[in-house]
Amino acid sequence: MGYSLWLAGALSGYAQSEQGEKVPPPVRMEDLQALIESGDGELAGLVKNFIGEENANRYFYFPTRDEPATPAKWGLKYEDVEFHSTDGTKLHGWFLPAKLAEPKGTVVFSHGNAGSIGHHLWFTVWMVEAGYNVMLYDYRGFGKSEGEVDRRGMIEDVKAAFDYIVQRPDVDASRLISYGHSLGGAKSITALAEKQQKVSAIIIEGTFTSYRAMAKVIGGELGGQLITDEFSPRDFISKITETPLLVVHGTLDQVVPITQGLEMFELANEPKTLFEVKEGMHGNSLSRDSGAYRKRVLNWLDQVMNAPARR
Repeated sequence: MGYSLWLAGALSGYAQSEQGEKVPPPVRMEDLQALIESGDGELAGLVKNFIGEENANRYFYFPTRDEPATPAKWGLKYEDVEFHSTDGTKLHGWFLPAKLAEPKGTVVFSHGNAGSIGHHLWFTVWMVEAGYNVMLYDYRGFGKSEGEVDRRGMIEDVKAAFDYIVQRPDVDASRLISYGHSLGGAKSITALAEKQQKVSAIIIEGTFTSYRAMAKVIGGELGGQLITDEFSPRDFISKITETPLLVVHGTLDQVVPITQGLEMFELANEPKTLFEVKEGMHGNSLSRDSGAYRKRVLNWLDQVMNAPARR
């Protein structure tokens, strides 16, 4: 009875998007897993059928429209930028110029599955200080970007961010770096592989291999049944060749198990490097120990960015 009441409340709370479409109610994957554990298979099947695959996939995302901070909080100059995804969706981002007269390169940062870019600034401000331009942007449905969250559309948004950055006259398009954290790493790997985007280096931190595998981690077998696995990075990482890849993963990552980071590393082509951060968690691997691994990342970037061009 308890779960029947929960289901009634969840379905009655099914929200409407700005376009009038149904979007998922605020239900945790853990609650869905509890349906399986309750033994009420018929009820669990009803949830799956009602929600549908497209909407079930949206449980991966927790976007917000707020702006908790801007780069000005760190005393950094920045430019609000707008560009359009491949389907015309208007996207918003920030361009932060490097604190060097001649930047070492330009980082395109793809953030994780929650919040907006104002929540993820601290992942990149140290790179601005180290002499890199940084562009952060929000996917559709996040922050000031228009549209609704959608797996295929968000991969297109990554591609659009690179299309935008290479057109800037103050950016050397031959010195681009892709940096993705968590979901951002998954989206960027798939986008770069599909687009065959030329970049000098790729960094992924705390990234998972499979949407379905992550759904099982969070929501057990029902989670795995609800979430589809198309566009998972494990199916695309091997299509990236010759580009130096750095995989960063904390050994105590409480969100994405390090086994997934290790799998990504194994599937990747050379040249590749793995930083296993001892006791690192999902959001602090590069900031812990007074930024010890940030220094290692910068050293790695210096090496790959200054290496002879590959043929």
